Amino acid sequence: MSLAQPVTFKHSGLTAPTPTLKSAMTERLCTYDDADLGARGKTTPEYNRLYEEWGKGKIGVIVLGNIPIDREGLEAKKNAIIDARSPFDPVENLKPAIAAAKAHGSLVIGQLTHGGRQTSEEITKTPVSSSDVQCPPMGGMTFAKPRPLTVEEIDQLVTAWGYGAEVLYKAGAHGAQLHGAHGYLLSQFLSGRVNRRTDDYGGSLENRYRIIDRVFKEIRRRVPDEKFMLSIKLNSQDFAEKGLTNEESKQVCLWLDEAGVDLLEISGGSYESMGTAWSHQKESTRKREAYFIEFSAAVKDSGIKSAKVCVTGGFRSKKAMEEALGTGACDLVGLARPLTAEPYLIRDMLEGKTDAARENKFAAGMQTGASIVQIAAISKGEPIPDLSDEKVCDEVLAILQGGADQKKPVSEQDTSNYQKSENKL
Repeated sequence: MSLAQPVTFKHSGLTAPTPTLKSAMTERLCTYDDADLGARGKTTPEYNRLYEEWGKGKIGVIVLGNIPIDREGLEAKKNAIIDARSPFDPVENLKPAIAAAKAHGSLVIGQLTHGGRQTSEEITKTPVSSSDVQCPPMGGMTFAKPRPLTVEEIDQLVTAWGYGAEVLYKAGAHGAQLHGAHGYLLSQFLSGRVNRRTDDYGGSLENRYRIIDRVFKEIRRRVPDEKFMLSIKLNSQDFAEKGLTNEESKQVCLWLDEAGVDLLEISGGSYESMGTAWSHQKESTRKREAYFIEFSAAVKDSGIKSAKVCVTGGFRSKKAMEEALGTGACDLVGLARPLTAEPYLIRDMLEGKTDAARENKFAAGMQTGASIVQIAAISKGEPIPDLSDEKVCDEVLAILQGGADQKKPVSEQDTSNYQKSENKL
């Protein structure tokens, strides 16, 4: 299957111009205040410019994210936020970025999330989760022991997710995606490792899935327009003892398909297990590039009737993408870090300018930080650090470690080997 082949989603009837997806990433370009919760989550010109640039890249589906639905349950500082308690209009807040991302034909959906126990102590000392199982330190972050959500609080969060989707709809987005992967709150409910509840939201897989089922029903109640796409990002498995298994995830995918979800984005792991999840487990997987392609193929063979399946993680070459699509192992290919290095990568592949993403030589455990530096550069119209160059990697590492002059833009540190953004603003 060619990267130029459009993809039409059954329930919404929407068509993505290419079978590609920009997966949600942490942009960290919005307002934040430690004390004033109402000052958190407002978008900025830089946030809008970032999505303007990705909108030029002929990406089939662009996912905004992560967007917390609670201004205390953040994935990170400077997230965009949709919270009914915020003093600003969330619809007007997101309209510019959505319009910019849609301008060249991409479908645009917003990823709605809650950090749960993975909200860092710098943001809250009193996180909530499905149970009181504490998240271990990760990437320099520490996490307080969470408090189990009450049933009343679960009800409030279901309402908040529905409100978030309604905001996206009114702001012009084509759909909403729930973040049910990578150890965030909905993933914490799905995981038998984290979810120790004994009420209707714990125990059996059906009970652990209950909150997701309720959220999708609430979204459809608030946004009955079938053209508004429903999506979820889901772990193929948690790669952790007693966590969500392949078979459990496959069953959840079947339930989601029956519920009318148009797009299942498959990923894997959590803060506890990223080193295991985001690695090539088999030689066959290494050759195919995608980390979770075997699971995606199994899901498609398990009885999925209408949902399209996207695999995110590992894809770098046009050949591997088209082979995965051609074999039917997935319907879309998802990209994240390659699009912070080259926001026009898909367009360049389609136009024959390149056949693969540039190599990333940055230290594996710090690539998220490097991508955040690249995102900042795109958002300011500055040269994008080229991580295929070891000298540039050293410069970016210095920035991340605080050894560079933080008052200077990345471009003024050393621009000799950086890849320029097309942004002319």
